[in-house]
Amino acid sequence: MSGHSKWSSIKHKKAATDAKRGKVFSKLIKEITVAARMGGTSDLEANPRLRTAVAAAKAVNMPKDNMERAIKKGIGELEGVNYEESTYEGYGPGGAAVLLESLSDNKNRTVADIRHIFAKSGGNLGENGCVAYMFDKKGYLVIDAGSVDEDTLMEVALDAGAEDVREDGANFEVICDPDDFEKIKAAIEAASIDYLDAEITMLPQTTTALAGKKAEQMVRLMDALDDCEDVQKVYTNADIPEEAMSE
Repeated sequence: MSGHSKWSSIKHKKAATDAKRGKVFSKLIKEITVAARMGGTSDLEANPRLRTAVAAAKAVNMPKDNMERAIKKGIGELEGVNYEESTYEGYGPGGAAVLLESLSDNKNRTVADIRHIFAKSGGNLGENGCVAYMFDKKGYLVIDAGSVDEDTLMEVALDAGAEDVREDGANFEVICDPDDFEKIKAAIEAASIDYLDAEITMLPQTTTALAGKKAEQMVRLMDALDDCEDVQKVYTNADIPEEAMSE
């Protein structure tokens, strides 16, 4: 799991810049629309996926009107695009596993774009199932280690049902079952503990260490996939040195 929170932190900082260009807004609007459609309701209490999507939108200061329009499109009150969910898998430089989630209105375009990005960055798109078994779906929160006492965090998180609390560099990671995610997040918020990132994610069971050119290529691949209009989330088991991330 080493390196996961580092990539999450980079994404978190990057989101503030991307939001200005509308990229993060566009992806979150898609997720809100699909979450409302799949859940069949605009009630946040009855629709956990929508609740999570709206919380992510609020975190990047998306205007309320944008969120409301996306929800109305999802539940059919406004006309909207029908997005299909897909998962793609492949290998990055050095054989690192890459798993990504997509929402698209044109799967042929999406596959072509993703295949091109992999090839350009020294990787290759694989068959379904080639790397998915290497990841576990988990609730995941990242907390700045300098902002909270470890014992306090462990007590709050474990009492709320977290599976593990561990240190990764300058951050603490709280890991939990996806079904317990909202409960644990609420407990951490109630304890006035701020988090850098909170999401349902795919955590790698093992990691692949990369260095030098391979690490640089991997960061470029992840950035390019993250920038792809149809890609919602990107996961990898690559363990990349922090200096390569920062560059």
